[in-house]
Amino acid sequence: MTPEEQAEIRRRQKSRNVALGLLLAFFVLLFYAITIARMG
Repeated sequence: MTPEEQAEIRRRQKSRNVALGLLLAFFVLLFYAITIARMG
């Protein structure tokens, strides 16, 4: 595997990790908002 291919794979993994992190943060905020709405 060439260094360019390795760099491309690493870049894809990083972008996927960022996307998963944002998705997780969205669900945490959604859960928080639902909890506050039910208490209020």
